[in-house]
Amino acid sequence: MKNASGSFVKADLASVTEAAAAAVKTMPEDFRVSITNAPGKTAYPVSSFTWLLIPDKFKDTAKRDAIKGFLKWAISDGQGDVESLSYAKLPKEVVEKELKAISKIQ
Repeated sequence: MKNASGSFVKADLASVTEAAAAAVKTMPEDFRVSITNAPGKTAYPVSSFTWLLIPDKFKDTAKRDAIKGFLKWAISDGQGDVESLSYAKLPKEVVEKELKAISKIQ
């Protein structure tokens, strides 16, 4: 498929990760960004993130800690399992932004 840079790109996990990496520069703190037709020679144009809606405050500290623990696992050790489930790995820069956001959950 032809991408925004005019290159023909094969649909694979690496090209979806490249599309995500291209969005890092313009990604706001709330992560509301589209990676569809992202710039980049190797970025696959029909790509998207999978979203989770997480409250920023929890009354139940046990739930908060469990959610934060799961999120941290998902974007660190859990990345080792994503490709076997046909999901693309998150770029390092996206993971860094997500860790910062997770640390703000109260």
